Parts: sequence; structure tokens; C-alpha cells
Amino acid sequence: MLATVALLLAGCGGEDFENKPRPAVPLQIAGVVTTERVTVSPKAFGAGPVVLTISNQDERSHTITLEGESTRQRVGPVNPLDTATLQATLAPGRYEVKAGSDTAVKKPLSPAVLEIGPPRDDSSDEVLLP
Repeated sequence: MLATVALLLAGCGGEDFENKPRPAVPLQIAGVVTTERVTVSPKAFGAGPVVLTISNQDERSHTITLEGESTRQRVGPVNPLDTATLQATLAPGRYEVKAGSDTAVKKPLSPAVLEIGPPRDDSSDEVLLP
């Protein structure tokens, strides 16, 4: 009887833990820099963490910038035929992915535009996540 009572008391821990939902699973998006523009796919998705992997297919090195709302991240220079990765948690809004160069160009590259909607679902029900 005493062992049962001790076991029950041990199961009633004194600490109170909140069961907060985990953030959404990071969304993997891909981008390409060409001689004319920057393209990213997908262009529209819900707010949350993203990992942008971008490939430079131009013959010049470029600095890649993700900019919008309260976010501004930059990586580079990214050499020709090389890749770079940017990680960010994006809030709803409009963002641009730009490619800049240290050398003068005839016309700047057209940026990719991302439309970020309402937050994605949390990942609390997902298994096999870190």
C-alpha cells in the first residue's frame, strides 16, 4: 500500500510544463539566378520557417538578398555555378529575392517576388522531426 502511494505521489510532479505547439516544418524553396532574372519556386506559401537554396547560373558572382517586412538577409558573393542557402522565419507579407553584382551591368536583374500568406500549421502532429 505504501509503495502504491509513493508511486502516485512521484507521478504528480511539482513542475508545470506548458504544452506549446512546435513551429511549422521548415519549407525548402529553390531559386536560380540567370543572366536576366532571379526566379524562386514556389512563389506563394504560408508564413513560417523557410530554407532558400539558390543557384547562380550567371557568369558573374552575385550577392543574394532576401528582403521584406522586417527581414533582410544577405549572402555572397556566390560564384558562377555555385549555390548558397538562406534561412529565415517569414511573417505574412511581400518579399523580394535580389541578386546584386560588384561590376556594372547594362540593366539590373529582375528580382523574384514571394507572397507570404497566413501562418502554416504547426508541426506538433508530425513524427520523425528533430
